[in-house]
Amino acid sequence: MAYNFKQEMNKPERLAGGHRMCAGCGGPVAVRGVLRALNPEDKAVIGCATGCLEVSTFMYPYTAWKDSFIHNAFENAGATVSGVEAAYKAMKRKGKINDDYKFIAFGGDGGTYDIGFQSLSGAMERGHDMVYVCYDNGAYMNTGIQRSSATPRFADTTTTPAGSVSTGKTQYRKDLSQVIGGHHIPYVAQTTFIKNFKDLHEKSEKAIYKKGSAFLNVLAPCPRGWRYPSEDLMKMCSLAVETCYWPLYEIEDGIWKLSYMPKEKLPIEEFLKPQGRFKHLFKKGNEHLIKEFQEEVDRRWNDLLVRCGEK
Repeated sequence: MAYNFKQEMNKPERLAGGHRMCAGCGGPVAVRGVLRALNPEDKAVIGCATGCLEVSTFMYPYTAWKDSFIHNAFENAGATVSGVEAAYKAMKRKGKINDDYKFIAFGGDGGTYDIGFQSLSGAMERGHDMVYVCYDNGAYMNTGIQRSSATPRFADTTTTPAGSVSTGKTQYRKDLSQVIGGHHIPYVAQTTFIKNFKDLHEKSEKAIYKKGSAFLNVLAPCPRGWRYPSEDLMKMCSLAVETCYWPLYEIEDGIWKLSYMPKEKLPIEEFLKPQGRFKHLFKKGNEHLIKEFQEEVDRRWNDLLVRCGEK
C-alpha cells in the first residue's frame, strides 16, 4: 500500500502526550513514528531500557504508553522482550492465549550500543520475532551527557571535554547498524526524520511485520547534548542525511539497499556547525580535525555504496 501521510497521521496515538521528554528531542518522535506503523487493531508489548525515554514516560503509577509496557534494567531490554516473546509463543501453542501480539523494544544508544549490547546480540542471534529500536542521540544524555560508543569523534561531552589539552572524544563512532547486519537477521534498517516521515514509516512497517528479528537504528537528536535550538530537530536530521553522516539504508534478507542518495552531498561542516558540541572544531588551527572528520564520513559512505551495489 502506498504511503499516505494524512492517513498515517490520523491513526490513534499509542504514546500519550504529557510525558516529560524535552522539547526538540528526537526520542518521542521516533517512538510515535514506529508505533504508528502498527495496524490500529494490533496489540503490542513494549519493552524499554532505562534512559531518557523510560524515566520521562513512565512515572509510577502513571504511564504515557497505551500498550502493555515493561521497564527493565539498563542492560537487558533485548533479553526481556525476547523472553516475553518466547513465553507468548509457548502459551499460544498450549491454547492459553488466542490474541496476536507484536513485540517491540526501545533503547537509547547507551542501552543499545554499550550496556545492552550483549542481550541485544543474543536476542537477534536467537531469531526472536521482535523489533529492537535504538533511538540514537549519540551519548548518555539521561545521566549528564557522557560519551558512548555512538558519540562521534571530536564531540565535546562531560567525559570527553574539549579544551586546551583535548579535542573531545578521540575514538571513532561505532557503526552498530552494520554490526547487527552481521547477525544475518531478516531486517536491519537505518533511518531518521526527514520530509514527511515516509522513510521511517516504511522501514518501521517492514520491521514489525517481517517474520523474525528486526533492528531499527533511528537517529534521534538531543538539543541539550548536541546544543542546537529545540525547533531545529528536523533540520539536524536533514543535515545528517545530506552530509552522509547518517546514510539511509536497509538490509533485507541479506540484500543491502540504499534508501536515499543526496543530489549534492554537503560538506560535513554543514552538520557540525549548528551543534555547540563541535564549536571547538571551528577555532583557528583546528581545520585538520574537520578534514579528518570528513575523510572518515567519506570512507564509510563509499564503503556503503559498494555494499549496496551503487559503486
